[in-house]
Amino acid sequence: MNDGSTLVLYGGLSPNVRKVGIMLEELGLPYELRYVGVMVGAQFAPEFLALNPWGKVPVLVDPALGRPLFESGAILLYLAERQQRFLPSDGPARYEVMQWLIAQTATVGPMLGQLTHFRIVQRSGTHPYAEGRYAAQAGHIYRLVNERLSTHQWVAADRYSIADIAIYPWMLYLRAHGFAAEQYPALMRWCDTISARPAIARCNERFAAAFAAPTEQSRRSATSEDLDRFFGRTAAVPAADFSLIKQLTG
Repeated sequence: MNDGSTLVLYGGLSPNVRKVGIMLEELGLPYELRYVGVMVGAQFAPEFLALNPWGKVPVLVDPALGRPLFESGAILLYLAERQQRFLPSDGPARYEVMQWLIAQTATVGPMLGQLTHFRIVQRSGTHPYAEGRYAAQAGHIYRLVNERLSTHQWVAADRYSIADIAIYPWMLYLRAHGFAAEQYPALMRWCDTISARPAIARCNERFAAAFAAPTEQSRRSATSEDLDRFFGRTAAVPAADFSLIKQLTG
């Protein structure tokens, strides 16, 4: 039972939730995991929307903050500042970490998440242009991170930081996205280094215990309507219409 000082992390097995779990384990903070069945629409229940009106996971509730906090990047920044760890306190190094963190939330996650949708989840009926576009974007991201790590031990500054914690769970999709690991040696070295950290094993164990069974149950119980909503599927996809773009851009 929560004694009023334990943090609560709402979510599931997605990379954005996992990176918050890694941070909590790295910090050694007491926390609970509460599953949100996004595949069956639980994120749109009124009680969850009261925590995050966007209807997305993760959400962190910290009694010390006194209000729920959503968006994984904001949560990592909050926890880093709360504990004064994994984020330089000032100077250029601080902003270097922050820029890579924002690059993850703005580009790495959205682009790799879309490729997951088209290449791993939604094989049937995938449009070649859509899959090809996101495969190209993903390839660019993996190459860029590999190049960065070819000359740096860590993604930002000179130490392990929330930038590494944010990017790491997404890089684990490289093989599933169809890319050859041997072409990204620096990225693989970095992944192996982080994977060996005790916090990663603890996070993996807790997430499996809390989320694996309910995730599988959600998958089995999801209706076709649930899946349409979850994947954003529509009955028909209209042909491209650039008229609105021309109006907006002149």
